[in-house]
Amino acid sequence: MEFSRKYHGHSQVANNGRETNMSFVPDALRNPTFFAADLGQHIPFREAMSALHQVVVSDMAFQPKDKSDYKAWLKEQEDVFLAQAMAQQGKVKAQLDELRQQMREVQHAESAALSPFYNARSKYFQYLYKNDRDAWFVLDPVITVHPDSLFFECFSQDESSYGKLSCRYEVFDKVREHAYGTTNIDYSHELYQEFQKIRDYKRTQFVIDPSGFEVQTALSDDFKEEKIDLPDSWVRGFLQVSSAMSLPFTEFTLHPMDMYNILLFLKRHKEKSGPRSLRFCLTPDQPIQVKFDPWGETLTCPRSLYSGNTAQEIRIWGRRRLFILERLLPIVKHFRVSLMGSGLPSFWVAEMEHMTFTLGLSGWSANDFSRMGNFDLMAPRGEVDSVTAERVFAALQTTWQESATSLALRLGLDLLTVKSALGIYSQYGRVLYDMDSDVYRIRELSKDPLPMDKLRFSNEREAKADNFRLANLVTVLAREAQQNDRVLIRGEVLDNAQTYQPEITLDADMRLVAASCHCHFYIQNKLNQGPCEHMLALRLAGS
Repeated sequence: MEFSRKYHGHSQVANNGRETNMSFVPDALRNPTFFAADLGQHIPFREAMSALHQVVVSDMAFQPKDKSDYKAWLKEQEDVFLAQAMAQQGKVKAQLDELRQQMREVQHAESAALSPFYNARSKYFQYLYKNDRDAWFVLDPVITVHPDSLFFECFSQDESSYGKLSCRYEVFDKVREHAYGTTNIDYSHELYQEFQKIRDYKRTQFVIDPSGFEVQTALSDDFKEEKIDLPDSWVRGFLQVSSAMSLPFTEFTLHPMDMYNILLFLKRHKEKSGPRSLRFCLTPDQPIQVKFDPWGETLTCPRSLYSGNTAQEIRIWGRRRLFILERLLPIVKHFRVSLMGSGLPSFWVAEMEHMTFTLGLSGWSANDFSRMGNFDLMAPRGEVDSVTAERVFAALQTTWQESATSLALRLGLDLLTVKSALGIYSQYGRVLYDMDSDVYRIRELSKDPLPMDKLRFSNEREAKADNFRLANLVTVLAREAQQNDRVLIRGEVLDNAQTYQPEITLDADMRLVAASCHCHFYIQNKLNQGPCEHMLALRLAGS
């Protein structure tokens, strides 16, 4: 999937003894979006932006050990080993010594001649790996200006971590000019290094430069044009995060000191074997307890009480990604933690003064959002026609951000209809659910419509489920009302001459909250990788 970007110049930070000027260059191909103000909270903003950078460069995928240096050394030593063996033969010892001396002289001359080339090549590849490697796989960070706040969004290289920094206008002083909208900004590794120079005693100007839209021609030397070829999985992963945030969670609050103790334990202990999970033991009105596998150690969080109604234990993996939050510990008030369930995504919201930082983690590092999660299929779904969906979206455009309940009251529509319409536009990349404020926001992920034919199915299961429905191979056997307005649907799916009997449970918002089947996929994975094709087919036929 190809995305085009045009930047008039480069984002940069100018520092001197009295002030810091931060100028972000927006994508000139998008509608004008700009913002200019003085930064009021210097250090908190610096630390939050640094945490966002850690999400961008995060890659927890397995990296094999580099043995190239050892193999190169071994190859160089082969001649020496052979010469030492031959030196035992008196006839050729003198001749070998002479040849070895000549060889050393030749090798020394060769090394002296090629040394600049090898050093330059090594530095070049190190630079690509450390600084530009992420640009081959991810978009520049997305920034959105809204009437009440502006926020940055990014996705990690391994597609398992999502970061969002939301700054209310109280973070800034003297807001001078702004235009609402969404754009990509030119963001480089050097810009991150300049962020580290922000200080309280220096005036800092924060500008999303509107001059980038005054360019009439693409022939200017300062005009940077680039086309980024992204895998479909990256864009789909971004969309899956929006769906996952709208699902039901088990929520609790962690005190910063308790989070510090969790990270401290992980820093002091390095596991050599699995399991590598955190177990959150939640008992109503009791301090939260965290168990660390594989050591079996338990940490009690005395400052963090669980206010839920039922006792439960939830396990999460990929725990070392939590170190992204480490720099926020001195400035955060508390962490709001939302867990979908064992092996499922989790969201960690750091509440700061006039700022929130949201870190979304997939079930585990290798189980990324794009390929393993089908959260859009578990999100609220109801009957909504295209005209009604467009009406809901147009109403949201007038306010830029609004809750689903407020939209339903204003438009005189059913709440489920509004949520379903917003869910559709979330999958189009045009609406974002903001779990910080429980509102939906206008956020155009791309200036051009996303190719939904490429993003429609992420795997075989979704395509199979749709084929089952179209071929009338799905039969709804029963639809039973349960407690708390839940609905249990039982059915049969004929798959390759074998009949499967899936069961799914939907809540009042038509979200899939429980399901079962006796197929191999479900027995092996449960819901950790999303519903199987038979559950999906039953939902399509029965909802």
